[in-house]
Amino acid sequence: MERAGIPTVLLCNLVSIAERVGAPRIVATRGIPYPTGDPSLSPEAEKQWRRQLMERALEVLATPVHQPTVFQVDASERSGPVEATGNSHTARPEEAHA
Repeated sequence: MERAGIPTVLLCNLVSIAERVGAPRIVATRGIPYPTGDPSLSPEAEKQWRRQLMERALEVLATPVHQPTVFQVDASERSGPVEATGNSHTARPEEAHA
């Protein structure tokens, strides 16, 4: 889709594989069995995590990149670790142009 001019975001927990296959925008998620959720959280907290993840993905979608780039969900907005390797990026899209 990127080649056709349609920006894409990959939400995944296997960041190194996503980088190797050339995914342009990668948002690091949680564990393998639940990349966009966390059953250890209360239903309300899990809903909040999912919303933050989707909002971050939408922000990342508007960020121009020239190589595979890993974006994190803000540490202050999540509980639990998010692993990432390679070109890690935590700036918001509006900060990317500064």
